[in-house]
Amino acid sequence: MEISATLVLVLLALFTFLQNVANGFDSWPHTNTINPFKYRVPENPPYRTSYHFQPPQNWMNDPNGPMYYKGVYHLFYQHNPSAATFGDGIVWGHSVSYDLINWIHLNNAIEPSEAYDIISCWSGSATILLDGKPVIMYTGIDHNRHQVQNLAMPKNLSDPFLREWVKHTQNPVIIPSEVAEVDNFRDPSTAWHGKDGKWRIIIGAQKGDQGRAILYQSEDFVNWKLEDANPFYATDNTGVCECPDFYPVSINGTNGVDSSVESSSVRHVAKVGYLRMAHDYYFVGKYLSDEERFIADAKFTGTSLDLRYDYGKFYASKSFFDYAKNRRILWGWVNESDSEKDDIDKGWAGVQSIPRQVWLDNKSGNRLVQWPIEEVEKLRSKNISINGEKLGGGSILEVSGITASQIDHSIIESFGEGGRVCMSSRVYPKLATGNEAHLYVFNNGTMSILISKLNAWCMKEAEIGHVKNMSYKTC
Repeated sequence: MEISATLVLVLLALFTFLQNVANGFDSWPHTNTINPFKYRVPENPPYRTSYHFQPPQNWMNDPNGPMYYKGVYHLFYQHNPSAATFGDGIVWGHSVSYDLINWIHLNNAIEPSEAYDIISCWSGSATILLDGKPVIMYTGIDHNRHQVQNLAMPKNLSDPFLREWVKHTQNPVIIPSEVAEVDNFRDPSTAWHGKDGKWRIIIGAQKGDQGRAILYQSEDFVNWKLEDANPFYATDNTGVCECPDFYPVSINGTNGVDSSVESSSVRHVAKVGYLRMAHDYYFVGKYLSDEERFIADAKFTGTSLDLRYDYGKFYASKSFFDYAKNRRILWGWVNESDSEKDDIDKGWAGVQSIPRQVWLDNKSGNRLVQWPIEEVEKLRSKNISINGEKLGGGSILEVSGITASQIDHSIIESFGEGGRVCMSSRVYPKLATGNEAHLYVFNNGTMSILISKLNAWCMKEAEIGHVKNMSYKTC
């Protein structure tokens, strides 16, 4: 059989194309976004969210170092590019947005490559330096499985998307000392700049059964020193503190302030996540920078008296100051409530909460208020309003006229008391799906109540590179 040279070339080109598709098209030429062939989930995914942030596929946990740079919002996140479960080989996923709602997925920002992060690149934070340059500090799991702190800088500062990051030649810049266990020393915070000209960060740690946030100082952001063996913050019998955060909040108004602000017009918030409880707790108090001490209004009690960002599923949160709108924005990881097998079957696990604006409750002065950022309202379409409706004891009222299946399929975020109490939940309905989902107001009491005001909206899908779910009628 005679085969022409042209046919051979065509067959080779077809074989190469199919091989690239099978291999995930690692040589995908479009540098702005990740390869769409490599990341796919089953069609019509029933629990895939439509406007809560998710990567295209596989595992996601902590939000890392969100920031605003040259007109662009950046979200970095812990991501397993190989599976829908946590494991070795964790990278820093990276996506960008102009409005914190619609996102463009980029190639990974940081991946395991050196002895100091060869096992995984774990959580950390981004800081904007005084000259406007961003820098990332992250925890590397080294070849001994010790946890060390490393730096990465953008390769091209003129690129607002910051597509490429370069690891510092002096990594690791911080290693565990006697104040922390080598396998419980992680998650450096966003840095703040002190009145003495030094940068400061805190790192989550454990010593014995004491959870710790340890403070380090640096004059150049590369050479870091432990000035005091006493932890900046500590709690007994809690185990490791994860993902610490430390920032000022204004005592007047809802505007946020830069992390380095220190004056009589602000109070400070320290946040830690206790891995043992998988909850984020925060403490409002006073920062004594001259003594390097934080004095919280109340100590951790391990009871319902402790303040939490969210009383549902919400962990490993990270805040940042939004210079564009003078607000502090909070992200939180909302993990799954189904089984590991379910996650493997559906091809992904983990979502991020809706970005929340956070400020000090000016009435009490000792707790925070959170509310979804105003940009989420651009996804609203059809509105249903109920005013002055009486609801008898034991009765229900359907809120009809909108598509109820967009509560966002598998997550519910609730904000009570004007945002003073928040609760996030994961749900996986079997029957109330698609057009079979309905929204009701119910009164389980014996006395009548009055619905003074209720508003409900259809929600449109955000652009997050998702597979559209066509199993229900959209708004």
